[in-house]
Amino acid sequence: MKRTALLTIAAMFTLSVYGQEHTLPLYPAGKVPNWKDAGEKEQAEVNEIVRYSLVQEPNIAVFLPPKRIATGQAVVVCPGGGYGVLAYDWEGTSVAKWLNSKGIAAVVLKYRLPNAKSNITPHLTPLMDAKRAIRMVRANAPQWNVQPGKVGVMGFSAGGHLASTLGTHFDAGNKTATDSVERFSSRPDFMVLIYPVITMDKQYTHSGSRNYLIGANPSADLVQLYSNELQVSKETPSTFIVHSTDDKGVPVENSLLFYQALKAKEVPAEMHIYPYGGHGFGLATGRGYLESWSDRCLDWMRSLK
Repeated sequence: MKRTALLTIAAMFTLSVYGQEHTLPLYPAGKVPNWKDAGEKEQAEVNEIVRYSLVQEPNIAVFLPPKRIATGQAVVVCPGGGYGVLAYDWEGTSVAKWLNSKGIAAVVLKYRLPNAKSNITPHLTPLMDAKRAIRMVRANAPQWNVQPGKVGVMGFSAGGHLASTLGTHFDAGNKTATDSVERFSSRPDFMVLIYPVITMDKQYTHSGSRNYLIGANPSADLVQLYSNELQVSKETPSTFIVHSTDDKGVPVENSLLFYQALKAKEVPAEMHIYPYGGHGFGLATGRGYLESWSDRCLDWMRSLK
């Protein structure tokens, strides 16, 4: 009887680790950077999709595939929402489950949004959280069956802007940090950008994302800093891009500008422009051949060295 109970507990533990979610705080308790107590509380709205706003305690939801099919790759998933909300399941947990089914570990980032009054310097916060998420994956790589050199980032819409910011504003880590997580590099090994916001130039940007991130009247320096087509270097990681021509929310020119910048710096890139789809199609389930973007993405990820 005792042995049966122990086996049951072991089985439950295995299920809780592989193929299902467990959530970890991004930072140690009481040490969230760039945060002040503004009396705000996180909000959750559940309609057709789950949306979070006013995130106060950022975290990662970790989804691990069964060990026997694990590829060693991991992806930090950044949901979109115009830097005002997070489309958490539509562009987050649903994507993580798809990645798991292909043997890829996934971490859904619940990042703080710059429109919350709890930010000390609003535009700094999302990137802080994205960098920390990449570091946490690398810090936990042995336990999660992940190879530290196969950790990428995937972002949708404003989450695509965050992902491309991470891929152009990363750092090597602080080797002398007392917090061991901070010693790891925040550079993603690859990027997947789905209908991403890229530029802060008024001609093509998504005005809501721009206003929430850098304000209605930003300085020219901030506009340049977060126009990620201007921040590409030879160290920017290989990138996969998807967009639709008829996107009225985030013009396709965002992806075109980024692809051109990658090409100019000789960074390997693959881009798929679909004639239809609009904005916010997520995995595009049931949307005709638009749904095939995820297959093309998987082929590309498998081709990475």
